Amino acid sequence: MPTPKEMSQRNDTLVTEFILMGLTDRPEIQPVLFVLFLFIYLITVVGNLGLLMLIWLDSRLHTPMYFFLSSLSFLDLCYSTNVTPKMLMDFFSEKKTISLASCLVQCYFFIAMVITEYYTLAVMAYDRYVAICRPLFYHSRMTRAVCLRLVVAPYIYGFLSGLMETMWTYRLTFCDSNTINHFYCADPPLIRLACSDTFIKEMSMFIVAGFNLSNSLLIILISYVFILIAVLRTRSAEGRRKAFSTCGSHLIVVTIFYGTLFCMYVRPPTDKSVEQSKIIAVFYTFVSPMLNPLIYSLRNKNVKAAFWKIVRRNPLSK
Repeated sequence: MPTPKEMSQRNDTLVTEFILMGLTDRPEIQPVLFVLFLFIYLITVVGNLGLLMLIWLDSRLHTPMYFFLSSLSFLDLCYSTNVTPKMLMDFFSEKKTISLASCLVQCYFFIAMVITEYYTLAVMAYDRYVAICRPLFYHSRMTRAVCLRLVVAPYIYGFLSGLMETMWTYRLTFCDSNTINHFYCADPPLIRLACSDTFIKEMSMFIVAGFNLSNSLLIILISYVFILIAVLRTRSAEGRRKAFSTCGSHLIVVTIFYGTLFCMYVRPPTDKSVEQSKIIAVFYTFVSPMLNPLIYSLRNKNVKAAFWKIVRRNPLSK
């Protein structure tokens, strides 16, 4: 416990804003990176908003599976928007600063949306389990009220968990060094800057990240074990193909999302891991939200049919 004198001396150098180092300190490639990530962000916004509009406009997509998919698209849109605009501005800013309050807000929304996406993907796996393994009970089990609860519950849990984690970060003291070795306010590099004891925060981060990642992944794995058993018991080749096609997109999304986050968070925050995390973060912050609507659109004939239906309806296409 610091003495009043130590606290007084520390208050003189308390950090009120941070400097984000970004992806690279090489000025010659900053314009190229700006164009690249602006292009990725525009595809992300257009892809996810487009998917949301298709699901809303086409009555054939008003089913539980697409209801959960619209929640995933909304999360991906918010997820990317939480980081990208600030990073794009920093490419041409001489002083790449962010206030302590803004940094904590960015941390909060990032953690909250990551945990929410964990369980949204788990809910989507459960939905496929009921549809394939219990088809006769699907409509009676996946009612509108049940679907609404399955969408809302991950948000409540995710945002409460994010608040708890952010409060632990808020309790840390930052002084002297204020340079974050990242392109957004992430927990691992922030912990490296703290001049107070970080043991509780590190343990909390490790436990919360590990528990939610493994718990949601366990739900997905159990669901797919039962799905695989049911599919292998199906005698019809067409039935097997249809079952695998409805699950294929979800499995690709799960692999990309969980694979990158597993590498990111289930590790102690060392200098080497922070450097590696910047590369890994590009995948789950930019690539994954951009690919998700493309994966579901290109592999889903109902989504493609809804898209061409709207295109044919548009007077400009005639």
